[in-house]
Amino acid sequence: MKQIPMRAMAASVACISLLAGCGDMNVRKYLPFGGDTTPERSRTPANATEYQCAAGKRFYVRALDGGDAVWLILPEREVRLAKLGTAAGHYSNGIAVLEISGNEAKLSDGAAAFTGCKTAKAAGE
Repeated sequence: MKQIPMRAMAASVACISLLAGCGDMNVRKYLPFGGDTTPERSRTPANATEYQCAAGKRFYVRALDGGDAVWLILPEREVRLAKLGTAAGHYSNGIAVLEISGNEAKLSDGAAAFTGCKTAKAAGE
């Protein structure tokens, strides 16, 4: 039977003792993808209003040119809509038509229609 040198045994005991002290340490904060300390970023585009509609649909609207146009942000694309005449809250690009009245909106985009749309704040009330 081979005998372990005293220095090797002392080094092993020291390493085990040091590792045991790390047991209550939060290792997740040192892992690049495992930590949950990073807050989730907002999915709402900057300076945009979110509208939640019937059937779980949603879109975002950002005012442009002092209200003379809006940037419509849909899940699959983004388009610019110009204000229609002097009517407040009516915008179109010849295909999509957006009507905004207070906290409610209606959007028709060709065959697709977004109805029952309310701002996220109004929908949560």
